[in-house]
Parts: sequence; structure tokens; C-alpha cells
Amino acid sequence: MWLVPVAVLALHGCGVPTDRDPRPIEPSVTIGSYEGPMAPASPGAVTERLFMVRDNQLVAVDRRVSAVPSPQRVLEDLVTGPTAQERGSGLDSALAGTSYITGVQLHSGTAIVGLAVDNPIRNDETLAYGQIVCTLAARADIVGVQFAQAGRTMEVPRGDGALTSELLTAADYGSLIAQ
Repeated sequence: MWLVPVAVLALHGCGVPTDRDPRPIEPSVTIGSYEGPMAPASPGAVTERLFMVRDNQLVAVDRRVSAVPSPQRVLEDLVTGPTAQERGSGLDSALAGTSYITGVQLHSGTAIVGLAVDNPIRNDETLAYGQIVCTLAARADIVGVQFAQAGRTMEVPRGDGALTSELLTAADYGSLIAQ
């Protein structure tokens, strides 16, 4: 019997105030939707610049990707060609679907693009080489591009059609880049 009065005294003395009506409690953390300014949604964190073709000119295309792609990945994306949306805006590729690029190696800022021996990209396909050079040269870690076949440096056309085995940059295709 004496247990009930002791329990009432214990509850009364625990420090919890007793109010007749409920009172609001201010939470230390706000739960719900954020109403402040938000960054715009982006499908990727980094920009990948590829060069596609429209009306026999090279056109820079910026795509958003989740991480900085390797030079190999950039070439794979280039060979895949334009997206459906890019095709809808008239873009095409001189490289779409080709499997004759065997890879790319980076040596002290020079990208060396390997081409298969049975490479169907002819020396007169200036736009195809321009796409590769301009795309790779758009990267901060690449100062120039060379092409190799079976371990030997190849001559390829510059934008003016002259063949060279020298280091190529986007400037070598400047006359083909759309303004």
C-alpha cells in the first residue's frame, strides 16, 4: 500500500514539469524540406569535350560525366558517336562505330593513338583525324597527339590536308573547327 504514494513522489520529483496543456517544443534539428537556395541538378560533375562533325566541320560538344574520364574512355565515347539528341541537332561522326583504334598511351603530355594495321581510316579522312586530335587536345593533361601503327609513327593529314608525323594539336585543325 505504501508503494503507490512512493511512486507518485518519485514521479513528481524526477524534474519533468507538469502542465495542464501541451506546450510546443522547439527541436534542435529542423526536419522537413529545405527552402533555401539549391544548386541546379546536374547529370555529371565534370565536362567531357568531344568533337563531332556537322556540315564537314568539327563541332565541340560538351557532355556531363560523373568523373574525369581517362584518355582511353574519351576515345571510346568519341567512337560511340553522337547521342540521339546530338544527332537530332545535325551532329555526326567520321569515326562512329569504328573498332580500328587500338588504344591510347600518354607519355609526358603526348597522346599516342594506336591504330590497327588494317585501319580503314584513310589519310584523306581529315575530319576523322581532326576529331581524335581535337578531342584529346581538349584535355588539360594532353599537349599534342601522334598516331602509331604497329609501333611506328604514322603520317596523318592536318586540317590543310598536308601529311605529317609531327605532334598535332587542335590548332592544326583550326580551319575545320566551326565558329
